[in-house]
Amino acid sequence: MLYWSVLSLFLYFPEDKTEYIPAGITSVIFLIAAIITMRWIIKKSKRDEEKTKELEEKMLKQHQDK
Repeated sequence: MLYWSVLSLFLYFPEDKTEYIPAGITSVIFLIAAIITMRWIIKKSKRDEEKTKELEEKMLKQHQDK
């Protein structure tokens, strides 16, 4: 019974459902920002991978030439 009373302090379900609108808008904004950030990280990672492969090939060629 004590757990229920503690949890009920954090739960709030408003009677006026328009109070959900700001939370929904905020959630959508953060979701879009997270998607954009993840796509940017993936693109940056691919560019870095290509640069690393080029550098590795260059170093291998130099090592083989010696």
